[in-house]
Amino acid sequence: MAIVVRLDVELARRKMSVGEFAERVGLTPANVAVLKNGRAKAVRFSTLEAICRTLDCQPGDILEWVDDAEDGRADPAE
Repeated sequence: MAIVVRLDVELARRKMSVGEFAERVGLTPANVAVLKNGRAKAVRFSTLEAICRTLDCQPGDILEWVDDAEDGRADPAE
């Protein structure tokens, strides 16, 4: 995976539960779990905006691009 989601880190820093976060952002706890586990295929900008507003953070605080070669995974194009 090239995009790492650090939502769990930001929730822990704020001592916020998944349920409370989900309610504030307007997501189901199941969809928060999909985001936290890196299984989401896409994130709407409106959802990203709500996440950042709720956590008082920038998108780069919760999303990070990691080169597959750097995290020990083979290049899928090979």
